[in-house]
Amino acid sequence: MPTSTVSRDENIQRVREGLGLLTAAAMRRLDEEVAWYRQLPAEDRSYVALVAQTGINAFVTWFADPKQTPHGVGEMFAAAPPELTRSISLQHTLQLVRLMVDVVESHSDQIASPGYERELREAVLRYSREVAFSAAEVYARAAEVRGAWDARLEALVVDAIVRGDTDDALRSRVSALGWSGRGQALVVVGEATSGLDDVGTADLRRAARRAAGDTLVGIHGDRLVLVLGGEGDLVTAASSLLGRFGPGPVVFGPVVASVTEAPASARAALAGLAAAPAWPQAPRPVPADDLLPERVLTGDRTARRVLVAQAFRPLREATGSVLDTLSAYLGTGRSLEAAARRLYVHPNTVRYRLRKVSEITGWDPLDARESFVLQVALALGQLDPAD
Repeated sequence: MPTSTVSRDENIQRVREGLGLLTAAAMRRLDEEVAWYRQLPAEDRSYVALVAQTGINAFVTWFADPKQTPHGVGEMFAAAPPELTRSISLQHTLQLVRLMVDVVESHSDQIASPGYERELREAVLRYSREVAFSAAEVYARAAEVRGAWDARLEALVVDAIVRGDTDDALRSRVSALGWSGRGQALVVVGEATSGLDDVGTADLRRAARRAAGDTLVGIHGDRLVLVLGGEGDLVTAASSLLGRFGPGPVVFGPVVASVTEAPASARAALAGLAAAPAWPQAPRPVPADDLLPERVLTGDRTARRVLVAQAFRPLREATGSVLDTLSAYLGTGRSLEAAARRLYVHPNTVRYRLRKVSEITGWDPLDARESFVLQVALALGQLDPAD
């Protein structure tokens, strides 16, 4: 047998015998130099150690026959559960690879036969490259699976918000989707653009996060539902995303304190979307509270209660005959003079009392649209048995 063959066989045997030394050195370096490793739970540390040990074993096996594809590269990551990719990042994994290379290089003089040190170092460099590619592939698969799971979870969360579920699981689910929980929340609904696929949805999600910070995206049939959250101006954020909706009305519900109260915002927004066709001149987007009269016509009991509580009752309880003055003004075709004659007062008195109506309710009876809101509120209050 040639001397070179005998020497290589001896070198392979020495590398195999040095396996324990390499493993012990790698574990010691991990514990001494890698801060994130020391901070992991004990179970995750054991899995990381198993990955490192499996990698060194696979290298020694491949070193015996380097003409073959590196053996065990995929298996070294299969030794740990998939959840490990959530505990350590791809950058951490590549740091493990670099540490393994450094350990083998630093011990090459002890392990390799004289004259074969360079061969050992070149082999570990080639092998580490394969490991790095394998790690990237593992993390890419994990990200794909996690993305599909996150998409399903997001759909369930948005569906729960639309249905009005407010159980404790909602907060934990949105946290799992990366919702920061800082600031308020707002729900926007409108028609979805045609052909909104996964790529388009991902692009919409990125745009919404740039605008508001936190976001959830849901497609319900032909409707697009956005849940926005953050510490900025959510109404402005919703307006900036107007072009992401299809044709037709876009309605946003009231701003609420947190995502756990988002079902109330969603309920108002969806009720407004159903009623929006009754107001063709409505702005786009339009607040759901600006559609209270139209929502009443669709049978929305919440809108009915809001109008009575915010307009009729404060006017009925106010002094100065403001309720009678508003009723006379609306009942005479919105004429100051006709209302003054009916009430036996000066037109300026009517004008003064109507300004009081605006101060009390926030709706101006001299504005055509807002006078309609007030007229509906008066009718509802007079029909309500409690009033």
